Formats: sequence, structure tokens, C-alpha cells
Amino acid sequence: MAQPLMPHATASWLVDNTSLTFQQIAEFCGLHILEVQAIADDMAATKLTGRDPLRSGELTMDEIERGQADPNYRLKMLREPEKAVRTKGPRYTPVSKRQDKPDGVAWLIRNHPELSDGQIGKLIGTTRTTIQAIRERTHWNIANIQPKDPVTLGLTSQRELDAAVAKAAKAAGTDIIQNDSGFVRDREALLEELRAERDAAAREAEAAHAAEDADGVGAEGEAGPDLVDPFRS
Repeated sequence: MAQPLMPHATASWLVDNTSLTFQQIAEFCGLHILEVQAIADDMAATKLTGRDPLRSGELTMDEIERGQADPNYRLKMLREPEKAVRTKGPRYTPVSKRQDKPDGVAWLIRNHPELSDGQIGKLIGTTRTTIQAIRERTHWNIANIQPKDPVTLGLTSQRELDAAVAKAAKAAGTDIIQNDSGFVRDREALLEELRAERDAAAREAEAAHAAEDADGVGAEGEAGPDLVDPFRS
């Protein structure tokens, strides 16, 4: 159900200027009835300035009068508030993560030189000036910048990064399939190396175990002749 643009301020106005029930106001504003009760009792954290839903076109006086005449009547919004539309612009980054942007830029410059400054700027949400300064090592904080994966830092998603890298590779005429095949070969080689190390470790463990068993048998054999049977004549 649609709600007023400013639910608490609208509820405050309706409490002060109408005889609608708290339940009716709560349902229309999308609030809990206890919130409306707190507004009516001036127990809210701050004193709200009422917002007139008649002036905004969200309600009509006829609709309010219907509600006042019937406590079970549910108010109907005449005109819903316009929804905010996200316009194109730089990516928003939480304040807590903005200090990590130079680290993410440095990582992309080092690991994905095929990316343009524009692509890096879109991924990280920074300016070309900053990117160029990091490239040329003239950034004011260059001594403290450490390349870090921007996905790990939460500055972009792996899907967005992969898409940007693929687009840059395509634009540069790089054979992505060859790169992928090379990656597969490297991975298989690494797996083979790990398997060889595992087999070698297993053989060493078996040899050590066999040596321990042999030492135990030898110890028992050496102890045999020293034993004297007290019942032997």
C-alpha cells in the first residue's frame, strides 16, 4: 500500500487536525498504532512539524470526512508521492570505505592494465584525476597506498569486475579464450604438482611407519635370547 511522502509528519498533522482514529492514521501512514499514540502524546523523540496531506494532494477533505464518519473506513490516497529516481552519476560509496578507494585503484592498475581510467572510475567510483595520480605515483598519499582487491574491499562486485575486464579485453583484441585456456592449463599444472606432493608425503609416511615396525620387531628379537625360562632344567 502506498504511503505518504513523510509518514510521521503526516500522522502528526492528522492527529492535530482531524478526529480520525489512531488505527486509521496508522494504516494510512504505514505506521504502528503505538507510533501514532506516541506522536499524539508528544512522546516522540522530537516534536514533529505536521505535513498537510491536503496541500500535497495525497488526501481530500471528503476522504477525511468519510473516515471521521466511519471509524472502520480505510483512507484511500488520492495521489501517490513521486518516487525518487536514481540519476546517472558517480557510484555512491559509504564513508567508511572511501579511504579504501586508492588501494582498489592501485590493485586494478597492477592486475588489469587493460582497463581504461574511465572503466576503473566506474568500478571504484572515483575520478580520472585520482586514477592518473596513482598511475604516475604523484598521489598525495602514495606512500600509504597498498594494492588490494576492490571486490574484497566491497567497492565493486566480482560480476561487474569480470564484465569490465571482458569488455576491455575485447576492445583490445585480446583472445579471451586463449587466456582462459592458459588459466586452465596453469590450474591443471598446479593440481598435478599438489598431487605429486601429496603422493610423496604419503610414501614418506608409509616408509616411516614401516621403519618403526621393523625397529619394534628387532627390539623384540634382541630381547628373546636374554629371557631365561625358570622351569627349564
